[in-house]
Amino acid sequence: MQLQVPWLKPMVWGAIGGAVVTMIVGFSWMGWVLGSTAERMATERAGLAVVVALTPSCVANFMQQPNAAAKLAEFLKVDSWKQRQFVEEGGWATPRGGKAPNAGVASACAEELVKIKT
Repeated sequence: MQLQVPWLKPMVWGAIGGAVVTMIVGFSWMGWVLGSTAERMATERAGLAVVVALTPSCVANFMQQPNAAAKLAEFLKVDSWKQRQFVEEGGWATPRGGKAPNAGVASACAEELVKIKT
């Protein structure tokens, strides 16, 4: 005994087509992303937030040292591509309790220090 349902085949193909169209629209125009992409985006945003939060502290620590004017003059004499390294070696880009300097904070701090004098 065979089941005679003429509308079943078009319904199944319609559901499959609708699912495909929904996925295409969702990923293309509605901003859907895979879990790995969301994780990567969250990590990047967290890193940027750390840089934004710690840069003022780095600049303040640099400017509060006893010989800040001399250090700033020394900093400005350093080649631009070595300024981040200068800040890292000075310890101003190392977060409190951290063991290593944050390269993003060091770069942002160096950019802000250049703006102070220029």
